[in-house]
Amino acid sequence: MSGPFYITTTLPYVNAEPHIGFATEIIRADVIARWKKLQGYEVFFNTGTDEHGAKIFEAAKKAEQEPQAYINEAAKKFQALISLLNLSEPNFIRTTDPHHIKAAQKFWEICAKNGYIYRKPYKVKYCVGCELEKTDSELNDGKCPLHPTREIEEIEEENYFFKFSEFQKPLLELYEKYPDFVIPDFRFKEIKVFVKRGLKDFSISRLKEKMPWGIEVPDDSEHVMYVWFDALVNYISAIGWPDDLEKFKKWQADSGGMVQYCGKDNLRPQSAMWQAMLMATGLPPSRQIVIDGFITSEGGIKMSKSLGNVVSPMEIVNEYGADALRYFVCRELHPFEDSPFTIERFKETYNANLANGLGNLVSRVMKMVEQNHVTCNLKLVTSDKEKQYQEAIEKYDLKTAMDFVWEKIQAADKKIQGTQPFKLVKTETEKAKKIIGELLSKLSEIAELLLPFMPETAEKILNLIKIGKAPDQSLFPRK
Repeated sequence: MSGPFYITTTLPYVNAEPHIGFATEIIRADVIARWKKLQGYEVFFNTGTDEHGAKIFEAAKKAEQEPQAYINEAAKKFQALISLLNLSEPNFIRTTDPHHIKAAQKFWEICAKNGYIYRKPYKVKYCVGCELEKTDSELNDGKCPLHPTREIEEIEEENYFFKFSEFQKPLLELYEKYPDFVIPDFRFKEIKVFVKRGLKDFSISRLKEKMPWGIEVPDDSEHVMYVWFDALVNYISAIGWPDDLEKFKKWQADSGGMVQYCGKDNLRPQSAMWQAMLMATGLPPSRQIVIDGFITSEGGIKMSKSLGNVVSPMEIVNEYGADALRYFVCRELHPFEDSPFTIERFKETYNANLANGLGNLVSRVMKMVEQNHVTCNLKLVTSDKEKQYQEAIEKYDLKTAMDFVWEKIQAADKKIQGTQPFKLVKTETEKAKKIIGELLSKLSEIAELLLPFMPETAEKILNLIKIGKAPDQSLFPRK
């Protein structure tokens, strides 16, 4: 297999510290990026920061800083996730980058030239937390269910609008063409129902005098672009559009289209609004939208910056290591449904499955290998069962793929318990060495399967096998 492959996360707002929800999204995208590289693909992996809009302007005012100074500091914290989470060299785009600003304005100009932008008076209820319009049916007691601590704003002004209403049929045709366009299937059904009900044009500008922190609308200095309209363009500005069309063609057309990871609150903007915007400019659509569930805290409450119940990925990595967090995200959290995250649950699974599981297995096998000078043939043959592992990753079902690896870990543990080669070596040396060699082969297989998920750990195991030594200490000390 070979060829280009393009995957991107959403761009998080920089109005608060990075939290475990976005860390989950970017880790999962990184696993897919690493997997594709291992398959021989040339990969473009995109992430970055969304730096315009009312939330950013509000946060900068609260911090008593100019917006640009505020976001320059904030963006560094998100860029630090690349090394913190051991990500595989992603492109990092900021929506205040000059090239992105130019691309967003060009995108607007083409949409307007093609007849999909117009002005009209505007009155709407608006959640600054979501940066989205809200209908009465979407509110609970007048509050946004995702941001219940925020007051809903009522906006009344003249804005520019995007003719979303004209894209019902083209969107449904796109969904028909790609039956796996949105993953998982129940989210795909949700967006199809939304589009079939009929689409309403949406506002794509704000009056600069009321909300000055945004990209200026071409030929109208009184308006700035609505943050969603600006930010979504990053997916194509990151790959060269509109200046480097050869680069753009490689990653958007030749690759078969971008794969986008996002949370379930992004379902509508990513799989409908953005696709309509691409159609309006005559550009190719995305190829797949992969929708994560929310990370919840105690009692099933969604973790969010506005509620102040978030967990810091930095604190977890500093205590347990990046691969421990990558393990938890990929195996202990559901790939598509909401999942609870507590420090207590994290510690429990760390000790059970990493310290007592994988870490203990590596120490036991490599100690026997070192003491008995055993080697193994590291050439691996893909079995039908391993194809199940591969198919799970291709379907973004990372938990099933990781469960497959842990079945191998548990099987190796059972083999040690059942055969006790560490005792057998005293009486039947050759038979014991053969068993140890088989365990070593299984361990190398486990390490290879872990490469996209827990790259640092996998490399450590493969290096220990190469030199035939036991680790000086457990790969995952008990906590």
